[in-house]
Amino acid sequence: MHRRVSLCLLAGGLVLLAGCDTPPREALAAPAPPPPVPAETVPLPPVTEERLIWQPGHWDWTGSRYLWREGRWVSRRDHGVEWQPGYWTREGDGWSWVPAHWF
Repeated sequence: MHRRVSLCLLAGGLVLLAGCDTPPREALAAPAPPPPVPAETVPLPPVTEERLIWQPGHWDWTGSRYLWREGRWVSRRDHGVEWQPGYWTREGDGWSWVPAHWF
């Protein structure tokens, strides 16, 4: 009888330990991607001597939801030539949001 109780306790302990296993790295799901980018009409640039470039509208991650940022004309100075929308990247055991940027 004592042996049967010991086996039951051992089996129960193994079941509890099996639940402590962490999923493999591949099993961690990526966050939901941003919604589709809405169509936008690019207005004529303002009249200025400064060279401008259109910065497209884009989604930003606030930490709890996506927030739409409308496109706008910005100074070409201090900006790269290619626009990269924001995206999620794998970082350690989690995910990190890389905001939209010029490069």
